[in-house]
Amino acid sequence: MFTRLFAPKVKVSAHCDLPCGVYDPAQARIEAESVKAVQEKYQANEDADFRTRAILIKEQRAELAKHHVSVLWSDYFKPPHFEKYPQLHQLVNDTLKALSAAKASNDPATGQKALDLIAQIDKIFWETKQA
Repeated sequence: MFTRLFAPKVKVSAHCDLPCGVYDPAQARIEAESVKAVQEKYQANEDADFRTRAILIKEQRAELAKHHVSVLWSDYFKPPHFEKYPQLHQLVNDTLKALSAAKASNDPATGQKALDLIAQIDKIFWETKQA
């Protein structure tokens, strides 16, 4: 009876987000570079098994790149950054969409587009670190 009386009525769980303060767009860039490199290797190889593995790796790396960009957007960038760089929300959205496109494509041009957008985020990121 005692345990039922004090037993929780609602069971909850939470993701403990302890920001370490160590952020760097290089993580997203490295994953996006892998995406583009795999796309290029896919184009240069006709072996079906190789291509299947390449697609799996490319999709995993694109997801990791999206994760790193999302973490920057949600955990690093703060309202003063968005005020100073009003294009930042759209830039992050465009980057995530470009990474989705690269994930779905074997055309290295899609990987390059994602890299170009990540480079813009990188520039803004380092400008905010100087402030």
